[in-house]
Amino acid sequence: MFVFVCARCDAALTAPLSQVALPLHARQTYGNGAQLPVLMEAGTFAVDPEPWGGPWRGWDEVDPGEAEARGIYAPVPRVSDGTPGAVVIAPGDIRGTRLIPEKRGGSCCGLDGADGPNTACATCDLPVATRVDDCSLWQTTRLGSDAVRQVLVGGADAEPLSWTELVQSAEGMSPFEPVATWGGRSGSGHYWSWSPRWEAAAGHALAHLMVASEGHPVQVPEGLTADVFQRALDTLLPAGPSRRHAVLAGPGRPAPGTGVDILLVPIHPQTGQIWAPTGPAASAHLVPLPLGVWWWLVSPRTYMPVPASGGIPRDVLRDHPVPPRPDRLFRADRGTFLNTLVRLPAVRRPWMRGVLENAMRAGRADIF
Repeated sequence: MFVFVCARCDAALTAPLSQVALPLHARQTYGNGAQLPVLMEAGTFAVDPEPWGGPWRGWDEVDPGEAEARGIYAPVPRVSDGTPGAVVIAPGDIRGTRLIPEKRGGSCCGLDGADGPNTACATCDLPVATRVDDCSLWQTTRLGSDAVRQVLVGGADAEPLSWTELVQSAEGMSPFEPVATWGGRSGSGHYWSWSPRWEAAAGHALAHLMVASEGHPVQVPEGLTADVFQRALDTLLPAGPSRRHAVLAGPGRPAPGTGVDILLVPIHPQTGQIWAPTGPAASAHLVPLPLGVWWWLVSPRTYMPVPASGGIPRDVLRDHPVPPRPDRLFRADRGTFLNTLVRLPAVRRPWMRGVLENAMRAGRADIF
């Protein structure tokens, strides 16, 4: 466990925290006026290795060599010159700070962090963090890497769970959830939708699927996996008879058979490492998915009615209405897809230019 303290006065600024991987949806912007929940679980922190926030430069102001050194291999609208390495925590885990009222940014329903650090150490007034809670943004507090220090407390940090332990305790992440809204005529409310976290995870995985395809059409397993990926794959990739095949693989799953080119595998939620197979499947392309999304795909819940007596078990259908399904087909998050794709070196291959062009026009196909 760690506590983060002010770099100037050593005042404690957080509750004790343990490190986990940065969620894939950390930079997602979702919908219009949506009230997204807190990004990080209470008691955890993650380090964002990339710069975030202003000042900004346009793509034409960035030297190609500098862009590649920063891991950007294709044009983007703008590049952040902020300080990398921010510590991302839940807003409820901050301690000993105060907001800076004049640093509210261009906010709509909350704080967007556009004016830089908006939270100061209450002891010495050093700007130490940026609180973000505006509409369509995940709620976070980002501690500046140059404004805080990390202090170990309570002895050595616990070892990450093994893949076996993770599978034994894993819970799937539902692909559907209510999305809260702000500022409507009737006040706050919500609507049922495909999960924003699933849409971001699909955008990230779809970028890796583009690279793994090597320009060939890709077939994924039927069912929910096909609902999430197949329409986008068929739209973005050229048609042809030579299909590559992707399957779900991971801890506790049977070893992939022969003829499998691509594996959809889980990401360790604590370390961020991607599960990797051994044996003949070791040469397959790996496409990473958050553990909760992967687990739901390999162990989908059906929620069929089950006769029962006494107390109602957890998996028995209750007598209240079942949550409605979304009224549209699944769409991957375009921003996450493009942000991931431009950071994969393979995007420089000539055939990938067509993928990028298709992605820019894909709004007509309603896949993003």
